[in-house]
Amino acid sequence: MDLKQVAKDTTKVLSSYLTYQAVKVVISQLSETNPPLAIWLSNFSSTAKIQDGEAYIQELMGVEQPLAFRIMTVREHLAQEVTEFLPEMTIAAIAQANMKHRCQYLEKVTQFNLSTESSDPDAI
Repeated sequence: MDLKQVAKDTTKVLSSYLTYQAVKVVISQLSETNPPLAIWLSNFSSTAKIQDGEAYIQELMGVEQPLAFRIMTVREHLAQEVTEFLPEMTIAAIAQANMKHRCQYLEKVTQFNLSTESSDPDAI
């Protein structure tokens, strides 16, 4: 397992997600200050490569540079605010989800065994 590659891939996914969140913030802001531009950005974002944050920014840069810079600024701010809590929250969330999955599995296995035993009265 190449942990550095996992970290790079995770960073890329997180960066793209923060780009998506920044776009949502900017659209919300524009909805109050410049509704036609908010509609334009929303339409652009629905057809652009929003899953890849860097490709999205690159494409937006060629069409509407001020919006691209605004989204990059918001994305950077979100990254600074979120990454402080991210390691602890991620570890806790994964541990909690794993525990939930294990409990559900145990319940399923236990119910299966109990129902199998109760359906055969001569098994005792």
